[in-house]
Amino acid sequence: MDSREAKILIFNINGEDYATDIMEVERILGYEQPTKLPDSPAFVEGVINYQGDVLPVISLAKRFNLTKEEKKNDAKIIVSKQEDNKFGVIVDVVSEVRNINENEIETPPEIAVGISKRYIKGLVKIQGRIIIFLNLASILTEDEKKLI
Repeated sequence: MDSREAKILIFNINGEDYATDIMEVERILGYEQPTKLPDSPAFVEGVINYQGDVLPVISLAKRFNLTKEEKKNDAKIIVSKQEDNKFGVIVDVVSEVRNINENEIETPPEIAVGISKRYIKGLVKIQGRIIIFLNLASILTEDEKKLI
């Protein structure tokens, strides 16, 4: 059986490990304070200037309804690209890029079947840690993409 490899970017939010396919990442930026936008969803932190364009920046901690995050010195903005859309994702720490076999990705348990099933590709076990493998393209609904 031929197993395919995926290259993932591992990052941390509020002490939890997450990953995304490196093909969804255009660039990793140092943290800069976004300019707030009025009447935007609570998880939208604002916008930043990115290569001469306006880049919306979201907080995954707020999107996932996690406890209030404090901006750490190591905070980064991951620029995610999907077709014509780009947005930034604030994370606490970017830790590593790693190759995994696709057969190492486990289906999330039924308890995580709700709305999160839309953006969780699976769970990856690495060195005793469980890493939540995200599909960044699905973090925002089509309506949310239009809003921002």
